[in-house]
Amino acid sequence: MDKLGPRHRMCRRIGQPLCGRPNCPATRRPFPPGQHGRGRKRVSEYQMRLLEKQKLRAIYGVSERQMRRYYERATRKTGVTGEELIRQLETRLDAIVLRLGFALTQRQARQLVSHGHVRVDGRRVDVPSFQVRPGQTIELTEKGRNLLFVREALELSPEPPPYLYRNREEFQGTLVRYPERDEIPLPVPVEERLVVEFYS
Repeated sequence: MDKLGPRHRMCRRIGQPLCGRPNCPATRRPFPPGQHGRGRKRVSEYQMRLLEKQKLRAIYGVSERQMRRYYERATRKTGVTGEELIRQLETRLDAIVLRLGFALTQRQARQLVSHGHVRVDGRRVDVPSFQVRPGQTIELTEKGRNLLFVREALELSPEPPPYLYRNREEFQGTLVRYPERDEIPLPVPVEERLVVEFYS
């Protein structure tokens, strides 16, 4: 995560709460930090595409190298490239853990996976970028179920999206099918078309 810099830096830069937290500084100060943060600037087309790409990177917590790899995979798919890109990001293991309500933020979900508290089909997986396939079951270990922030997240998080099934009592969830673009609950609007234009 050190590649992404401070937690709320990109939120302030964009002026939107990318982290999804209600206490994000961007909700109180929706302008870039620094002496000239409030100054009005003309935004070029390149900068618009760059910011959309940076938004997507910050939401899912991926590096630039990973992001380019996801884009290259998406171009080889038969569907719309932008939708395929977001679908790949959304089926990462840490993103699925977040959507199932086992964590409140993407960073918490990433930590939960990397510390070995998550099993996929009964096998422990500690790689946050692991791609979950439809039909696979995600569950927490005994130690993971007793973590305070996990229980807090289950109380505060909403119901998972339609492409996920959650068993709250067993701390389990299943990816029923691949998500559609309009079903993915991103914290802020993202124009994936501009991301594709940035890389193309």
